[in-house]
Amino acid sequence: GFKSRLQSMTTTVKVKAPVLGGNFGVWGFTFATCDCSLIYFRNKEDHWNSILAGAITGGLLSMRSGPQTALTSAIIGGVLLALIEGLSIGITRMTAAQFKPVMP
Repeated sequence: GFKSRLQSMTTTVKVKAPVLGGNFGVWGFTFATCDCSLIYFRNKEDHWNSILAGAITGGLLSMRSGPQTALTSAIIGGVLLALIEGLSIGITRMTAAQFKPVMP
């Protein structure tokens, strides 16, 4: 019934949560390392660092599955980070308009 399903879901979440958390930690560490390295080597901090770091991270983390999978994951990582950066830029521009000084 419903109660056994709920218990099964709870058990599954308890078992998989540490694995998911570990995977997220590895991704975050790799992304931050790539992002900071790009800032250092390019000597500038812009949206391209995050996009490239997303692509590099995607490629690095899937490298064991072969070059085709690594390339696909790199493209997906770059596109996802480009979408996130684009959304961030759009929101910043939209909210900045409300703080422009108005002529009396």
